[in-house]
Amino acid sequence: MMFDTVIKGGKIVDGTGSEPFIADLAINDGVITAIGNDLGPAKEEISADGMIVTPGFVDVHTHLDAQIGWDPILAPLSWHGVTTALMGNCGVTFAPCAPEDREKLAEMMETVEDIPKEAIMTGLPWDWETYGEYLDSIDSRSPAINVAGLVGHCAIRFSVMGDRAVEEDATDEEIDRIAEIAGKSIDDGAYGFSTSRLPGHQLPDGRAIPGTYAQHDEVLAIGRMVKKREGLMQAVLDFSQRSMGNGDLLRKLGKECENRVLFSYTLGATPDAAEKNAAHLDKVREGQLDITALTLPRGTGFLHGLQSHLPAHDIWGQTQPLGPTWEKLKTMALPARLKAIHEPDFASKLIEEAKATDQEKLYWVQGSFWMGSGDIPDYLVPTEKNLGAIAKENGEHWSETYLRLARESDGLGLFTWRWFSAHIGSVERFLQHDSVLPGLSDAGAHVAMVMDSAVYTFILSHWVRDAGVYSIQEGVRRITSAPARVIGLNDRGRLEKGLAADVNIIDLENLGEGYPKLVHDFPGEAPRYIQPSRGYVATLVNGEIAFKDGDHCGPRPGKVLRHQIN
Repeated sequence: MMFDTVIKGGKIVDGTGSEPFIADLAINDGVITAIGNDLGPAKEEISADGMIVTPGFVDVHTHLDAQIGWDPILAPLSWHGVTTALMGNCGVTFAPCAPEDREKLAEMMETVEDIPKEAIMTGLPWDWETYGEYLDSIDSRSPAINVAGLVGHCAIRFSVMGDRAVEEDATDEEIDRIAEIAGKSIDDGAYGFSTSRLPGHQLPDGRAIPGTYAQHDEVLAIGRMVKKREGLMQAVLDFSQRSMGNGDLLRKLGKECENRVLFSYTLGATPDAAEKNAAHLDKVREGQLDITALTLPRGTGFLHGLQSHLPAHDIWGQTQPLGPTWEKLKTMALPARLKAIHEPDFASKLIEEAKATDQEKLYWVQGSFWMGSGDIPDYLVPTEKNLGAIAKENGEHWSETYLRLARESDGLGLFTWRWFSAHIGSVERFLQHDSVLPGLSDAGAHVAMVMDSAVYTFILSHWVRDAGVYSIQEGVRRITSAPARVIGLNDRGRLEKGLAADVNIIDLENLGEGYPKLVHDFPGEAPRYIQPSRGYVATLVNGEIAFKDGDHCGPRPGKVLRHQIN
């Protein structure tokens, strides 16, 4: 038998958690057709000697709903081994959508996910009303990787309730209609339903987005409709004292509706955050409920530096202006900024204004960590080595340290302000919980604020290779077959005969991330961070090599995956 492609001599890490083994892998017509030795001839042979061969990674939390309209490559997520991405998380989607609601949904996506409204309105064709028509539209873009979608609570509520969707309870008739549309959207291909109960997710006028305070009866009615179709319920939640009922809602979805449930669960900065979150997760799951928590595997929250946002910039809705000279610096492009901070008089004014500001109120000084100035970012700076501590060690004011590091890095060095997963030891312990998956890339959202599309590279390079927290087979399982099962993908996430040939060939020893860089390539020249990779020898999507050495090499073999009841 002549195969289309044979990947020869790699260490197969099949995604199931089984021990790796050396073998060849054969592909025909986009499907894995054989795994073994001496399989026979092929039209194309790829040597994987010394490499690991894994399933393509499955990202269950993205907001690529807008970016896919103008960037079918879906970079930089696709540069980091991801071959399937789930869009439509957190209740915010662009379908269903009547023509008169397009701008409303674009404005909502801008305030919730920081995707510029102008880019959304001009970059998307808006040639749909139903969710199925939206999938048809993005399918016509021929994406480089596979995408699947969830239908969002906000869009459905707007379509049923109009402006009442924001703050009012749905009537019994409206609940039935909301659930009906959710079910129809899954019939048309959505893999489930998403909602947000996080008050910080707001509309432009400051009100919480639709569904945030929806009564449990409404969400459970949707959950029952989703269960009938074997779909997924996804949520982002607020677990503060004012919203402790959200844990009860998850339990009800898991127990009364028998739903598969996925929710985002980030860690705080305290050393005992892992234990607190784990205890709460166990309580929510009641032992055996099919509820999965998704968490960030490294500290993140906001990137800032001379090439992007300055200390005086608005960070997550909170501002701390430093003075007119800093404001003037903010208006400049990078070359002018770099020139200005080399001018003694200008730099002195910056320092003077910073010293005049109450440093205790500059919360980000203690939460910001220097990522270095080389080719490789440092995500593991100890908690005690923040910007304030570096300044103290060097006998400097923090602003002097900031400007010095900016000069030394030609303005390209960045700080990461750790809002989430700030304590690396706590992260390490939480990641080992059986019902926790690492990920939460948020790819496509907050693109000028964070860059977490590379977290899958970090999981393998740090938590597997360097730290040994996961074995190679367990680390790969948690970013392949485990998230595929949560979504409901039965033909991906594993290297098995008869399954789709989404495959990574990885040089694990040299696997890593490049330094984040701000570019202006979104519609309207809107800014975003990108981040290259190294160590991905090849990534195959549906049997075709789409990426070599971390770069797109031409083909766009991805598919829009549509849910089907088993």
